[in-house]
Order: sequence, then structure tokens, then C-alpha cells
Amino acid sequence: MTGPAQLPKNVHVSHHPCLQAKLSQLRSKSANARDVKALINEISLILGCEALAKSLTAVRGRTDTTPLGFEYNTVQNSPESVSLVPILRSGLGMVEALQTLLPVPVPVHHLGLYREPATLSPVEYYNNLPNHNETGAGASRLAILLDPVIATGGTCAAAIQTLKEWGVQRIIVLAVIGAASGVTKAAEEWPEAVDIWLAGVDEELTDRGMLKPGLGDVGDRLFLTIATT
Repeated sequence: MTGPAQLPKNVHVSHHPCLQAKLSQLRSKSANARDVKALINEISLILGCEALAKSLTAVRGRTDTTPLGFEYNTVQNSPESVSLVPILRSGLGMVEALQTLLPVPVPVHHLGLYREPATLSPVEYYNNLPNHNETGAGASRLAILLDPVIATGGTCAAAIQTLKEWGVQRIIVLAVIGAASGVTKAAEEWPEAVDIWLAGVDEELTDRGMLKPGLGDVGDRLFLTIATT
């Protein structure tokens, strides 16, 4: 399911055939925690390649020397000020892929958000953005927000607003899958500065705010905390 045609212009749904096959494998209830971790990492790697190709620019860096003694001009990425911001818990499963892609180490900040069961409204319980109570203090120019599943869109939208208030200039949201309505809500939170990249889009949500057919609860699948009752 690659998603509906009518999505905001700042939403990008990948059509990579390998990614689509891996997403299909991830949907299966037979995928164990090790499979889920590997598939999320691999999907994030492919998706990250596509997103960063459009979001970063290669610029000339300092001069270096090859093992044979020849000088050459190095290449750096712009913007240099980048941070990864996984939404706890499931966003942690996407961090390693982006660390692999980026040519230099970058800060990893964490946002803890959960949906209040009755209203499905987002509640923040953790925030370790540096100086996040002081707008613009220590903010990265580009924040890469990692959230495997965008369901109602409330959590993603709240995270975007938090990063905006922190002082970032641009946000890339990477998600494995999202509901059309929730993705649209998140995309409209700050459209001039946000791009959302997904492997797939589902049309429906259950009355509990879960995607249909979806992936289940990715955090539970990653960390083996699925309820037995």
C-alpha cells in the first residue's frame, strides 16, 4: 500500500521496490523482535538515503592528502548542524541507520511522548533537547525526527512544534508508515519547514487509533513488551 494520491506536497512516499518488500515483511505477525529490529533498520537506511539526498548539499571542504601523497579537496555536508531526534520508544529503532548514513557523528536528542488513552492526545513526559526552555539556544539547523508510525498525527505534530519552539530551521520526519489523515495533520503543522518521508501510507485507523492493517505497536514488537492479557 503506497498511499493515496492526495497528500500535502511536503509528504514523500517512497516507491523503492526493496523498501516495499521489506515493509510487507515487517507487517507480518510472524516477524520476531530480531526481524523487526533488522527490518526497521534496513527500511530506515533506504528511506534515509532518499530523504538526505534531497535535504543535504555537498560542499567543498578542507584540503587533505591521499596515501600516495596527492592533495584533494574534501567534501562536507551542508547544513553541518544536524541532530537526530527519536521519539521514545520506537524511534530508537531508526537511530543506527541514520548514524550509518551521516558522514560525521551528530547529537542524538530524545523526546518522550505518549497518547493519552481516552482522548489520544499527545502528552510529553521527557525532553532532553539542550536548553529547550530557551528558544534558539543550542538548536540544530536541521533536526531529523524519527517516528516509525504516524497514526493520528498528534504525537508527530507535537514533536514538530517542540522542535520549532527550540529554534530549528528545518525538520525532516522519517516514518516507516503512517495513516493518511495523521500524516496530513503532521505535514500541516509547519509546512514551510517540514518534509515527511515514509515507506508507506495506510488509509484507515481503528477506534483505538491504530493503523489498519498497520504494523501493530512497534515499540512493543521491538522490546518484547507485548501484553499477554
